[in-house]
Amino acid sequence: MDIPNLTAFIAVADVGSFSAASEHLYLTQPAISKRVSALETELDIQLFDRIGRKITLTEAGTALLPRARTILQQVEDSKRAIQNLSGHIAGKLSIGTSHHIGLHRLPPVLRAFTHAYPEVELDLHFMDSEEACHAIEHGNLELGIVTLPLEPAKVLHTYEVWPDPLDIVVNPSHPLTLLKKITPKQLANYSAILPTRGTYTRQIFEHTMRKHKLKLKVGLSTNYLETIKMMVNVGLGWSVLPRSMLNNELKILNIEGIKLERKLGIVWHSGHTLSNAAKAMAEILKANVDIK
Repeated sequence: MDIPNLTAFIAVADVGSFSAASEHLYLTQPAISKRVSALETELDIQLFDRIGRKITLTEAGTALLPRARTILQQVEDSKRAIQNLSGHIAGKLSIGTSHHIGLHRLPPVLRAFTHAYPEVELDLHFMDSEEACHAIEHGNLELGIVTLPLEPAKVLHTYEVWPDPLDIVVNPSHPLTLLKKITPKQLANYSAILPTRGTYTRQIFEHTMRKHKLKLKVGLSTNYLETIKMMVNVGLGWSVLPRSMLNNELKILNIEGIKLERKLGIVWHSGHTLSNAAKAMAEILKANVDIK
């Protein structure tokens, strides 16, 4: 099977649209349609049902999709293995990272890396840590620099770079600041602003709170920690934020029996060969965790 045809098929399946796939691959829509049609002709079966503007996979398309991903991953893995033989550190390096890490942790790392390896083209994607891990599982990214999952998928390998303590914070005028000792039950009586359900940071906090058998009052949720900080600052509720983000605007609460920390680090696919550029990035992260 032709690799460009498989690439077009996967792109259409992922985005559910020939036009969106053409934008993703920087090709014209007729070119995408031609490649998918060529693949369907080669296999002598229809891969998509086209009803108006809606595109859905047929049974055959659904069966082909994971196999097509595996084929492309093996091709890319073979290319990296061969290119690595030269020892040269160059080419494109696709990395997924969260906005928080991109703002608060990565700038000195990226400065050191680009200075040391000017021939590497960094392809940096800002996304939720969960989305980055999913993309690495499917071979769409080579590295993730993210909040590490509590239970990584079996195909993912993780390495902790930065411990990231979390604090429970409120506006200084919040009623909880008047208490000398605060129990988890007292905390749960007040409305919270938390990261969106399913995010690793939310999972870490909920895992801790389940030990106390408490149900939280979650008034607002968002994926953006800077937005959460702003909402806590204006008095909309309490929240859990990385200590590295805090300043004198917010009051840290000491809750009896609760100590929170998440781990930030590197994620890659354990079954794929890392490029020389990815290995170099990992070494800089491992060796320079306190880089300034």
